Amino acid sequence: VQLQASGGGLVKAGGSLRLSCAASGRTFSSYAMAWFRQAPRKEREFVASIDRSGGNPDYEDSVKGRFTISRDNAKNTVYLQMNSLKPEDTAVYYCAAESILDGRYRPSTFWDYWGQGTQVTVSS
Repeated sequence: VQLQASGGGLVKAGGSLRLSCAASGRTFSSYAMAWFRQAPRKEREFVASIDRSGGNPDYEDSVKGRFTISRDNAKNTVYLQMNSLKPEDTAVYYCAAESILDGRYRPSTFWDYWGQGTQVTVSS
């Protein structure tokens, strides 16, 4: 599967953005999907994941209550709605997919396919 992330940009603190990740192919519903992010001089970290059927959303603690992951299998797309953005959310955001574990594990090593990343910058 090939992944194409979009929707990043520059936003003021407290604002919102919605990221999208479009997948190629006809088997999108076979993949659990996730979002990761990587800030400058930091390791890539897990943000959120969702299983193949759109259930069991999982969030990193710092984004709980502010970010929402969802998917539309008919459109081969996963979304990340980001509200109440903070400067510390500034990072390159990546979408990822895996087809074996249905998204049960967070570490990036369990995710097989990656998009190219989209920059999110939150100004104070």
